[in-house]
Amino acid sequence: MSKANTPVTRRRVIQTLGAGAGLLLCGLRAPAIAKPRRLVIISDLNAAQAPAFQAIAAEFGRQSGTEVIVNNIAHEANKTAIRNYLVADPPDICFWFSGQRMRQFVGMGLFSDISDLVEHEGIDRALGPLLDTVSIDGRQYGLPVGGLFWGLFYREDVFREHGLTPPETFEDFYRTCHRAKAQGLVPVAMGTKDQWPAAGWFDHLNLRINGLETHMALMEGRVAYSDTIFDPVFDQWRDMIQQDFFLDHGTSYAWQQAAAFLARKKAAMMDLSTFLQSVMPPGQEGELKLIRFPTYDASVGPYEDFSSNSIHIPQRAQQKALAREFLAYFYQPDVLARFLAPIGTVPPRNDMPVPDDPLTKTATGLLRASAGSAQYFDRDTHPAMAWAGLKGFQKFSVYPSQGKEIRHELDRIRTRVTTST
Repeated sequence: MSKANTPVTRRRVIQTLGAGAGLLLCGLRAPAIAKPRRLVIISDLNAAQAPAFQAIAAEFGRQSGTEVIVNNIAHEANKTAIRNYLVADPPDICFWFSGQRMRQFVGMGLFSDISDLVEHEGIDRALGPLLDTVSIDGRQYGLPVGGLFWGLFYREDVFREHGLTPPETFEDFYRTCHRAKAQGLVPVAMGTKDQWPAAGWFDHLNLRINGLETHMALMEGRVAYSDTIFDPVFDQWRDMIQQDFFLDHGTSYAWQQAAAFLARKKAAMMDLSTFLQSVMPPGQEGELKLIRFPTYDASVGPYEDFSSNSIHIPQRAQQKALAREFLAYFYQPDVLARFLAPIGTVPPRNDMPVPDDPLTKTATGLLRASAGSAQYFDRDTHPAMAWAGLKGFQKFSVYPSQGKEIRHELDRIRTRVTTST
């Protein structure tokens, strides 16, 4: 019987192990058995983007000699699951959110510091103002993977038909709203049934009036809602409400229902993100245009809301060095572009090609020309504070005269949140 056909018996295994032990006794080492390189990733990508990521992961695996396992779970399910698996059984890489939601996990010691990777790969220069969204005290704990730019939208054909001009300043905005009303249009379609669109309006007003630093101080609970610095924000918003610039009975409409007023040429403008084009009638998507939210004070930089998801290495990951290898590969401009292509989102790196889609192209240009960005109200502040804020802003949109009471109630929640964390 040849050696190749010799049965593997218990006795033969013992003999082999004995031979290895003899080598060690003679001062020689038995040949080491290489451990397989194995990387585990948990993603929460949609049906359009998941295959692109799977292909990239497989490509990395082939080039690096790594077994890459990608477990994709539903986005909403991941919001609950991540709080368990980061502690009990963390993967080597996972997807989450930038901003406050990331910072919450960093504070709990659950995300790894990747500042060395960011510097070594030159990612800090490529991210520009978006670097702050994944940073704490100048150190990075994740990488943004594209997101949603929020701004003011209008139909070009409606503006042309009614003699309206896209507003650049608040003075322009008032003129456009008054002319739209005179033409029988709703100046601004905003549906607050789901509350969050009102929070976006607050974000834009506060970023234009007070700037990013003050806005983030509020989001982080370091300043009170009742502080007089925010009086102009609520005063301006109240004046717009009292002048009937917004859709009547806005609390009855979800964002899609409010957007239908814009799509059907019954409203002039809407403050939202690029997913708004999904409600446009077929063949009319090209009429939808995006501009920066109007300027209030020329001395305040153009700060924007840009909601970005991100990718992270858990603090308790088993293969941190290998995870860094993957991120360095994945975050190359051409590879990241392939990942983002199926959903046409704004690319986070400023050295990536601008997408062909007109709205995404405009959003990319506006983001790159910005002085900095926030995420979005409910992503930037503590979850309990976010819930109270969404509810409070919705109430303010109906009862602006109760602004003082609403702000004091928000401060009550802010005090409770800041003293408990």
